[in-house]
Amino acid sequence: MRPHVLVAFAAFMFLVTSSIQADEAKVAPAFGAAIPNIPGKSLKAVTVEYAPGGKSGSHRHAKSAFIWAYVLEGAFRSKVDDGPERVYRAGEWWTENPGAHHEVSANASDTAPAKLLAVFVVDSDEKTLTIPDQH
Repeated sequence: MRPHVLVAFAAFMFLVTSSIQADEAKVAPAFGAAIPNIPGKSLKAVTVEYAPGGKSGSHRHAKSAFIWAYVLEGAFRSKVDDGPERVYRAGEWWTENPGAHHEVSANASDTAPAKLLAVFVVDSDEKTLTIPDQH
C-alpha cells in the first residue's frame, strides 16, 4: 500500500474504534481501499465483537454509508429503521441504507460471544462512520 493510504486508513480506524465505547463492542479494522471504478468512494470494513449479553446504543452511520453486515459467529439482534427486530445467525447478513437508523444492535445470546464483519461503501473523505444517538 502507498504510505498516504496507510496513514489515512490508520486515522479512519482510530475514528471508528473511538466512536463505539469499549465496554459495548470490540471494533477492529479488517480492510479499507478506494474503489477504483467509482471515484470518491471507498470500502472500509471492521469486525465488531460483542461479549455475551453485549450491545451498543442506537446510532446512525455516515450519511454516505451503505453497509453490508455479515455474521461471522454467534447471533446478533438488529433493528434498522422501521423494519422488524430480527436475529441473524452465523452465515446470515443484512444491509443498511445511507442515513439508516440502527435502533438495536446486540448479541442475541447471554452465554456466547458474537462477531460480525461490517463493510461500508462510503465517501472516501468520510471521517466519522458511527454517530451515537443523543439521549
